[in-house]
Amino acid sequence: MAKIILITHQKGGVGKSTLAFNLAINFSQASKVAIVDLDPQGSLAQLESIVTDIDIYSNVINEKSIRDLEADFIFIDTPPYLTNHLSWLVSLADLVIIPTKAGILDLMAIQATVSIMNDNNALDKCIIVLNMIKPNTTLTLDILVELEKLQHIKIAKNHISDLVVYTRSIINQGVGENKKATIQINMLSEEILKLLL
Repeated sequence: MAKIILITHQKGGVGKSTLAFNLAINFSQASKVAIVDLDPQGSLAQLESIVTDIDIYSNVINEKSIRDLEADFIFIDTPPYLTNHLSWLVSLADLVIIPTKAGILDLMAIQATVSIMNDNNALDKCIIVLNMIKPNTTLTLDILVELEKLQHIKIAKNHISDLVVYTRSIINQGVGENKKATIQINMLSEEILKLLL
């Protein structure tokens, strides 16, 4: 049975789609992977004819349809706002990834997402991933300290930097030969796999 990874945050601009794509590309090197794009913007759905190693779906909006997809791992990308579907998606997921930037507004916005996870008794299957991290700033450490105050929710040890190669990864079908980006996405993938298996 497929492992289902939900990527959600009620705030836009935290890199949900790009993170979902890069994790899916990384996982597809050894497994059959699908992406379900539930974001009405359809950023990932537009890649359906370009990407060869991943099946991408945009019209899958119920539990049975998602469970019927033939894949080892299914990544679900959600819209940048809270939807009526979020509760059943949380219950369906084996893991919920909550990407966030290291910013004050992002920290404030994450509270609503964490609250929904708590309401659905799902905090134990959530992990917050610091994404699009700026180099050489103490703000990241400050945000990590504040995130640690959220009880009963994991914070990923591995972070994703704000590298241009991640932005380009959508058209390049991954981070290619960029050593720093490859190490980061590999380390985060390993951390996620340990939570799933």
